[in-house]
Amino acid sequence: MAGNAVEQLNVSIALMLSYNRGRSEFGREWFSAMKVLLASAEAVPFAKVGGMADVVGSLPAALRRAGLDARVILPGYSFIDHAHHGIELLFSFDLSHRLGVNSVSLYVCDYQGIPFYLLQSPPYFGLEGDVYSDWNWDMERFIYLNQALMAVLYELGERTGWFPDCAHVNDWHTSLLPFMIREHGGEDPWASLASVISIHNIAYQGNHAGGFLWQAGVHGRHHPDLLALGLTDNLLGVGIAYSDMISTVSPRYAEEIKYPYAGYELASLIGRRAADLRGILNGLDCDLWDPATDPELIRNYDVDSFVRERPANKSHLQSYARLPVREDVPLVGVVSRLAAQKGFDMALPALRNVLGERDMQLVALGTGEPEIEQAFWQLDQDFGDRARAFLQFDGTLAQQIYAGCDIFLMPSHFEPCGMGQMMAMRYGALPLARETGGLADTVINYDNADAAVGTGFVFQWQEAEAVEGTLHWALDVYEQKPEVWRRMQKRGMSMDFSWHKSAGEYVELYEGAIKRLVG
Repeated sequence: MAGNAVEQLNVSIALMLSYNRGRSEFGREWFSAMKVLLASAEAVPFAKVGGMADVVGSLPAALRRAGLDARVILPGYSFIDHAHHGIELLFSFDLSHRLGVNSVSLYVCDYQGIPFYLLQSPPYFGLEGDVYSDWNWDMERFIYLNQALMAVLYELGERTGWFPDCAHVNDWHTSLLPFMIREHGGEDPWASLASVISIHNIAYQGNHAGGFLWQAGVHGRHHPDLLALGLTDNLLGVGIAYSDMISTVSPRYAEEIKYPYAGYELASLIGRRAADLRGILNGLDCDLWDPATDPELIRNYDVDSFVRERPANKSHLQSYARLPVREDVPLVGVVSRLAAQKGFDMALPALRNVLGERDMQLVALGTGEPEIEQAFWQLDQDFGDRARAFLQFDGTLAQQIYAGCDIFLMPSHFEPCGMGQMMAMRYGALPLARETGGLADTVINYDNADAAVGTGFVFQWQEAEAVEGTLHWALDVYEQKPEVWRRMQKRGMSMDFSWHKSAGEYVELYEGAIKRLVG
């Protein structure tokens, strides 16, 4: 059993939550607060590849403030520093007689007042390796993760008295859990466990998993919708079919995935579950993403002081990027995964044309598809006094780009939610974005006829000419209407992108899942 860290964690939870000490036959304590466990392949600050990690890492604290007993479980990857995070062993148990592994160990730590559990079970989780590797190995290990989660949930209830009222799974990596819960639906404790699945990006589905499921002994999946649509081997589809409620990460995206263009082969299944689907906009951790306190900035500022203080960050970014230090030249920033989905196949020709015609600068940061990396590198080479490409991951530089650029480019073909545009606005940059998904829900298009409207520049058509025309428009406003520009900055910085409203919508989602379960 773990030592002081676990004991302190349990004490803090007991002080925060009032609960009845009655126990069910299963042996768990029944807290008056709703208990929710978020299961994910990623969560900041422990493991991050995409935006899902930001959501799973920051949403639980907002749920806790809303009165829920929210906790998180994720794989205990070998690269996670136990000493740095104060991670301690909670318990271990043997699972070799069931799943062909030696044991499962559950670790725990306190992050922002939330219990985070880390599951280790070699060879799948705990040995050397990244969050994701090759497709075959990921299929095998994440299917196993769902099986191990069932065992861990049972052990957690037996050993600690804590068992969730709702399991909140995220994307295909944990999407088998709702199916497994329903397979044991008549048994205690599973009969009273509701499930919710969040779709962060429906393009990634865990498809063609049939052979891996058969090898792991996961049979069934005979939901009539899956059978009718031929989706019994699609892991995300299984999660959608068997979950009590479904969410995705913006209202606009919830509508888009009902159609084949954005829903891919799951659009018909989403249509059948449309009554149970909610689009809940992702929030930001506003304590972390705050230009007034961000330690990575050269000069801190807020909505009242940005006109005076923010330019120092632009000058620093220009100097770091080896570009001429000029306040008068508009600076376009990019912080992104460099992939076709993000619209850079459209944006790169537009950037090349505008860099050749206008007085502007570009600073791009990211890694991704080789051909897009190469195209950004070529811009750097061809426009060395105007463009700089950093083909790497650098969290500090990312924050300095948000704080130093004037225009933040997000020309995505599709964007389930997007966090970059919200971070950019909070830091005083104006997004230039395509009207899709969460971008459409968060960026208000500037209106030439009404200078009191707008927090950015929005285009619709998926073509380079649309990006180029909109970029010219934004540059014209920057150069010709500085007072209008500053008012737009102020509106963007004043927008509430916190988790407060969205956390309340998640509470309603969990309540709906529990009501649906009990009929």
